[in-house]
Formats: sequence, C-alpha cells, structure tokens
Amino acid sequence: MSAFLGEEEVPNAMKKRRVLLKLSGESLCAPGGSGIDVEVARGVALQIQRGLTANELELALIVGGGNLLRGAQISGTGIDRVTGDTMGMLATVINALALKAVLESAGVPTRVLSPVATGEGVDPFSCQLCDVHLEAGRTVILAGGTGNPYFTTDTTAVLRSLQIGADVVCKGTKVRGIYSEDPETNPEAEFYERVSFKDAIQRGLKVMDVTAFSLCQDNELPIRVFNVRERGNIERVLRGEEIGTLVE
Repeated sequence: MSAFLGEEEVPNAMKKRRVLLKLSGESLCAPGGSGIDVEVARGVALQIQRGLTANELELALIVGGGNLLRGAQISGTGIDRVTGDTMGMLATVINALALKAVLESAGVPTRVLSPVATGEGVDPFSCQLCDVHLEAGRTVILAGGTGNPYFTTDTTAVLRSLQIGADVVCKGTKVRGIYSEDPETNPEAEFYERVSFKDAIQRGLKVMDVTAFSLCQDNELPIRVFNVRERGNIERVLRGEEIGTLVE
C-alpha cells in the first residue's frame, strides 16, 4: 500500500466528525447577568466534556464577548467603531481563557488561538496549527474574532468553520431554535425543525447575520441552532442529536 493516501482512499472509520460550536458570551453567566459566573462556565465545560467522551469528534469553539462588552454597543459614545470592535475582540479572548481553564479542570485538553496578539496562554491563529491541535485530540477555542473590525462572531464562526473544514456549525441561542417570529414577543410563533437556506431567506428568518448566512449558503455548510440554556443540550448537540433547528 502506498505510504501516501489520497483523500478518497482514507477509510471513513479514520475520519472524525469535526464540529464548530458557537456560544454567546452570555452562556458563561447567569440568565440576565453579566461577566463570568465560574459555576455556570463549569457547567458548560462539563457538558462539553461529556459530549466529547461519548463521541469521536474534533471540537472547535467560538465564544462571543457580549457578557463583557459588545463593540457595537459603545459606537457613538465617543469611542469609534474600530476601537469598540477591537475591545469586543479582546473580550472574547477573556472568555476563551476562562472557558479553557474550566475545560482543562474537567480533563479536556484545550488551546486558545487568536489573530489578536494578547500574550500568555494564547497562540496566534493559523489553520495549520488548529488542525494539529484538533487531530491530536485537543479542543480549540478560536478567540479574537477575525482580527478585523466590523465582523460579528457569527461571521467569525462560519469563516473559521470553512477554514478548518468543519462539518457543521452548532449555534447556541436562548430559544429552542428558529421560529417564524420572535417567540419571546409572539408565543404563537411557528417553530421550524428543519429549513432550507432558500426558505430561510424567503421567510426572512433571522438565523445569523447576512454575511455569515451567505457564507454558509454558498458553501453548503449546515447550521444547527439550539437552546444553549436548556440543561444537557450542549452534550446532546455534540452527540449529533437532532435538537433545535437544522438549516441546510
């Protein structure tokens, strides 16, 4: 047998499912709160640890910074948008380091990669380094956004998914999945278990920001939207259970 196998020659059993899990910064604090609640973060870490233990998969994580600061929120306060977005990117690094700490305390080897230089505990992002860590069985937290202003963490999640060859983007939200309208303002809103990219556009469903959604559509990258606040859902989504809404 040749020492070099083409991709088509690699047995399927050797390939692990590669998942990118996108969490909001608010998933690290109590509902309605702010900052980082260590016990809440530890609960997230334990769900991830159980999900990884039960499955053969490679996991990359992106966590927002909204529990600490959103760059767009301070626009117009005397701080310009570029500075505000840079502050927001640094907030995601803070969350990433906190999540790394609780994941490693749960026995999950973890690395933080970022295009924004921050110092100790954070390595520069590259697709090659990310691949090395994932293939070695380490969870990778991709912090610092894209390294550029004007891009959301949704767009970062999709961009990184495409760069590292993720099979799916799993996006945690505070509701069950995708509805015809905001279920918090309209309890009669229709819930969708599965929706196509085309239907999502035609119905005006707010899955992700336009840039992120367009990237998914153009590259046929499926999105699973689920309620991150429901106990056990992170573990379920890592197991591949069909919870929430699938956009494909």
